[in-house]
Amino acid sequence: MTLYSIVVPVYNSEHTLETLYTRLCKVFDEELKLPFELLLVDDGSKDNSWNVMKSLREKDDRVKLFQMARNFGQHPALLCGFHYINGDFVITMDDDLQHPPEEIPKMIRVMNERDDVDVILARYENRKHNLIRRFGTWVSVTATTMMLNKDPDLEITSFRLMRRFIVDAIKDTTVNHPQIGNLLVANSNRIINVDVHHDARAYGHSGYSFKSLVNTLLYDITTHSAFPLIVIRNIGIVTFLFSLIMGIITLIRYCLGSITVPGWTTLILVLLASAGLTLLSIGILGEYMMHVLEESKKNPHYVIRQKDL
Repeated sequence: MTLYSIVVPVYNSEHTLETLYTRLCKVFDEELKLPFELLLVDDGSKDNSWNVMKSLREKDDRVKLFQMARNFGQHPALLCGFHYINGDFVITMDDDLQHPPEEIPKMIRVMNERDDVDVILARYENRKHNLIRRFGTWVSVTATTMMLNKDPDLEITSFRLMRRFIVDAIKDTTVNHPQIGNLLVANSNRIINVDVHHDARAYGHSGYSFKSLVNTLLYDITTHSAFPLIVIRNIGIVTFLFSLIMGIITLIRYCLGSITVPGWTTLILVLLASAGLTLLSIGILGEYMMHVLEESKKNPHYVIRQKDL
């Protein structure tokens, strides 16, 4: 019988884990009547999440536990779980109950009906994220579409159903800061969206600040695309052509004797613009060099402090 592996990154979710487990059991044991395993990865929680996870493990050996040595982030936590899955299909979802377990059967039905599909990504019918998160998601989707030649209508979310071979293909990635959605798009074009309900966050608030969204976006752009370098190159070409034309015009005017007053203001403005463009170019090149340096270090994506399988 088909086994489903559910991987959930956990961060400060002591109030939602018990409910999440109970609802998953009800869906798989009563509705689907299919076997499943639940892999909970504690990503450096500061609350009582680990003890709640241990209590779930004590009453159900289908629950597998991993505790990270520190907070590595959602995507490294998922990669950690991917290395220990046994299922034929893999489901990823958040720990805050915004991804309703009751929507999983819908995704499974579509996967069973579509042999040509490798990955199903949930598309939220009534997104409950705050304005900053929505804006960050929109910018990220737009940037990803440009960088990876992704279908602009495909929405990348963290609520996913994937075939096992896709997970096996991405779990050993050497990218320094892996992004699961980008890795999926880079490895398969057989990805579709399925509309699901999206619940409001039951407790606390999102860990994604505006700063973290901006940092992630900048990393994605400078890792997966040469777009900033191309823009700077094109600006340099246009600036050179413009200066060449202006130089010719100035020389002609000088020969005709029509230049009588030195252009002090123009000179300063040109120098400031040139210096600003130079510093911007150096900064962008520095970003790329930093990524090369980080990749060369080959730091581990995560460190497991303890586990219970």
